[in-house]
Amino acid sequence: MKTEVIKIDPVHPESSIIEYAATFLRSGEVVVFPTETVYGLGADAFQPAALERIFAAKGRPFSDPLIVHIAEKGSLELLTVSISEWARHLAEAFWPGPLTMILPRGPQVPRLVTAGLDTVAVRMPQHPVALALIRAAGSPVAAPSANRFMHISPTTAQHALADLNGRVPLVLDGGSSEVGVESTVLDLCAEVPRILRPGGVSLEALRSVLPDVQPPVQRNSKHRDEEEAQKAPGQLLTHYAPAIPLLLFDGSLEAMHYAMLDELRRRRTLGERVGVLIADEDAVVFQDSGAVIQTLGSANNPKQIATALFAGLRALETAGVDVILCRNFDEQGLGLAIRDRLLKAAGGRVVKLD
Repeated sequence: MKTEVIKIDPVHPESSIIEYAATFLRSGEVVVFPTETVYGLGADAFQPAALERIFAAKGRPFSDPLIVHIAEKGSLELLTVSISEWARHLAEAFWPGPLTMILPRGPQVPRLVTAGLDTVAVRMPQHPVALALIRAAGSPVAAPSANRFMHISPTTAQHALADLNGRVPLVLDGGSSEVGVESTVLDLCAEVPRILRPGGVSLEALRSVLPDVQPPVQRNSKHRDEEEAQKAPGQLLTHYAPAIPLLLFDGSLEAMHYAMLDELRRRRTLGERVGVLIADEDAVVFQDSGAVIQTLGSANNPKQIATALFAGLRALETAGVDVILCRNFDEQGLGLAIRDRLLKAAGGRVVKLD
C-alpha cells in the first residue's frame, strides 16, 4: 500500500482536503490525522471492518480499547446509555480538549472498540482538523495514537509515517501537536471517579470541577497481561517505549545528576554510546560527559517538557545510542502525565534514589 501524505492548514483546514480524507473514513478505510495531544489513526467507530484495520496497522491486541472521538457533545447519545451529571459538568468544562471519559457503552458501539467491555472511552478533541474531519465523516471516529503498538507516540506526521508507512492509505500533516502527551482518561463508571491514565488535563484541574477525583493507582512490575481486556488504553507497564533501553532515575535533582553521570561513565567504559534525556537546566552537568544530549525545555515548565517529550525520545532512538538515561520530573500539573509516560517508556526500569 502506498501512503499518501497531504499537508493541511492546522488552523483553517482546507475543506477540499477534509472532504477527501472523509471519503476514506466513510468507505471503511483508516486515516492518520492531527489532534492537540498526538496524531491519531482513525476509522469510523461503527464499522467493524474499518476498526480491524486500525488493529492490523498498529499490531495492536484486541484487548486494548480505542477512544472514540466526537465533534459535538450531542453525539454522546450515540455512544452511551447514560450521561451522568458528572459527565455533563466535565464536558462543559473541558471539551473540546484532552479529556477522555469512560462511560457505559451504548448498544450501537462495536465490541472491537471497547475490548469487549461494557464501557466506552469518549473525547472531543480540540484541533480544527480533527473536528472538521469527524464532522465531514458524519460519524464518531475511533482513534488510538498513530504508531506501532507500544512504540513512542507520534507528535508529527513524520513520526506517524516512520511507524505506519505502507500500512495506511492517508496521512494528514497538520504540523506538531501542541500538548504532546495523550488525553487524561477518567473513569466515570467507578463508584468514585478515578484517573486511569494521566494526560493533558491535570488532576488539579479535574478536582476544580469534581473534588473527589482520585489519582491513578500506582502499579508495580506485576502489570496487566496483554491478553487481559483493559478499561482504557495505556495501562500496560511497557508503553510509549523507544526501541532501545531507557533507564529512569528518580530522586532529588542532585542525586539524579550524580547517579546518571556514574552510570554514564560505566556504560562508556563498556564501549556503549549513551544518550541523556534532560531539562535545559541539566545540560551544563552533562556537557563534557561524552553523552548525546537531548533537552526537553525548562524543568519549571511542564507544558514545554510534555510537548517535547515524545519527539525527544524519537530523536535519541534515531541517534544511534545504545541506552537512554533519563531524569524524572515533579508530578504537579502535567508532571503527573510526564512521569507516567517516562515510567512506561522505561518498562519499569527505574533507579530509585534518596
